[in-house]
Amino acid sequence: EITSLLSLCGGQFSGEQEIRVNSPFWILNIPSEEMARGLMKRTVCAKSIFELWGHGKSAGELYASLKNYPTDKMLPYLQSDSTYKVHIHTFNKTLTQAQKIKKIDALEFLPFKGKVNLKNPEHVFWILEDYGMNPNDVPEEPIHLYFGRWIADGQRELIESYSVKKRHFIGNTSMDACLSFIMANHGRVKPNDIVYDPFVGTGGLLISSAHFGAYVCGTDIDYNTIHGLGKASRKNQKWRGPDENIRANLRQYGLEKYYLDALVADFSRPVWRTGMLFDAIITDPPYGIREAPRRMGSQKETVKSVERSTENHFFVSSSYHLSDIFFDLLKFGAEHLVMGGRLVYWLPIYRPEYTEEIIPRHPCLKLISNCEQLLSSHTSRRLITMEKVKEFKDQDENSYLLDGQYRGHNSFREKYFSGVTKRIAKEEKDNQK
Repeated sequence: EITSLLSLCGGQFSGEQEIRVNSPFWILNIPSEEMARGLMKRTVCAKSIFELWGHGKSAGELYASLKNYPTDKMLPYLQSDSTYKVHIHTFNKTLTQAQKIKKIDALEFLPFKGKVNLKNPEHVFWILEDYGMNPNDVPEEPIHLYFGRWIADGQRELIESYSVKKRHFIGNTSMDACLSFIMANHGRVKPNDIVYDPFVGTGGLLISSAHFGAYVCGTDIDYNTIHGLGKASRKNQKWRGPDENIRANLRQYGLEKYYLDALVADFSRPVWRTGMLFDAIITDPPYGIREAPRRMGSQKETVKSVERSTENHFFVSSSYHLSDIFFDLLKFGAEHLVMGGRLVYWLPIYRPEYTEEIIPRHPCLKLISNCEQLLSSHTSRRLITMEKVKEFKDQDENSYLLDGQYRGHNSFREKYFSGVTKRIAKEEKDNQK
């Protein structure tokens, strides 16, 4: 997310920057404070950002680092007519008030000239202490210390304010608010973009993109979901209400003006004209756990089922294999994204069989990131971000760099539930002992 947002703000992520995987603190080289503030206006992963004045693996190293920080960079924030306060944050350890005051007093060598104001200071300085990631083995002294000037907080409050629990219209697979905003940031969604979700469901992914000022639209094969009809997904509610639909969700957050429309359509069949371009395609394809992947079928097909909606709407659907979904999704992205536009989607994985080679590829799309979210001990899903780097030509129609290895994931549902069955059997066996 940070890498995508840096590029959106006009910055560039340097491979030389310090990445400490086992630490909650991350040192970035950002060229301006304005860019840092722009980054924090979007991120839901980062909590706060600071101008780093010094750091070290011990208090002595921290103080030495602070003494070497250029005085001319400090002085604008330490003037006699200014107010300030020093805040201490410890990760994986709780300090007493006396311990905190002692650590603050140890910074008396810094040229503070202003007055302390604990309620409404002009400048806030933070001491950050990292005591590792293991709550069962907390060291006496921090393994790393940082001191810096607070610049801005991230947007983590969006996770609560957009919580699915409070949403007007939800379904079985409504996306978690935090993940929804992360996906929009991976897609580098910005004001006046057009964002499309081909498996829109109840529109959870449209909401985060609309929050960032993009115009949103989607399609789904489920007539009842698009029209807000049929049985409700919410506990103690049998049927959906008269105004439970995607538009009502965006209206709930004051985002209705960004809603273009949602169509009942089969993603496996073309409905968009040639040349119709989107700035981002952000989606969560169905992979058969809570919702079955379907496409329009034929009466002649062996596997078929007839469904009837509450509006007397009939259609015949057949199974839509996972491999075919991703074939169609990558081809669609290559054809209908603007140059530099991004495709962001979830890819279900059976972990014992996972290799990098099974990530779907297309010659027009460059893989930007591949992040894992664990679902169980043996399954996960990967957030795949791809960027269009080459214009789609007729010869690219079927030039997928996918092989039969990925087709093994057509049985992801069976593998997922076989693991669940084995776990239940093991738990029952343990309980009998």
